Amino acid sequence: MTTEIGRPRDKRIDNAVLRATVELLGETGYAELSVDAIARRAGTSKPAIYRRWPGKAHLVHEAVFPIDEDTTLPETGSLAGDVREMVRRTAAVLTTPAARAALPGLVGEMAADLTLHSALLERFAGILSRGLTERLQDAVRRGEARPDVTAAEVVEAVAGTTFLALLTRGDALDDTWVDRTSAFITRGIAA
Repeated sequence: MTTEIGRPRDKRIDNAVLRATVELLGETGYAELSVDAIARRAGTSKPAIYRRWPGKAHLVHEAVFPIDEDTTLPETGSLAGDVREMVRRTAAVLTTPAARAALPGLVGEMAADLTLHSALLERFAGILSRGLTERLQDAVRRGEARPDVTAAEVVEAVAGTTFLALLTRGDALDDTWVDRTSAFITRGIAA
């Protein structure tokens, strides 16, 4: 049995810090974002933030890419529908002003810090792949997907394609892009 020492964490502080982080990212960008500014905006202290997150990158990652019920992939009943929904949701998350501001800095910090890299990739994969293994198994049973395809590979294809499109395309990732990208990925994993 584990006993918690001290007061329980105040969710209001967590929420205020996450909200302040997203707001400030849009205003200042990742490079100029400071934990001090986040603390001031959230009405808390730097030590309160560092008790919750080990550093700016972890905080930004959680603020920009939250894990909650909305990140669970809804059942569409088909491999094509599941892939399309993954692509649509990934594009929606990565094209927010906060994500656009955060990603260059996060990628740079991840490249320099292997521990951070592992922690953030593990968390990000968890966001994208919630329930995906079971969906792939269902698709294999329906004859829609090859049995050798893994959830991690699908996540890499969806997130990687979306991320590269954000870096290289001047236009928005609209429904036409989502449809074409989804069809391309679906054909790649089809039985």
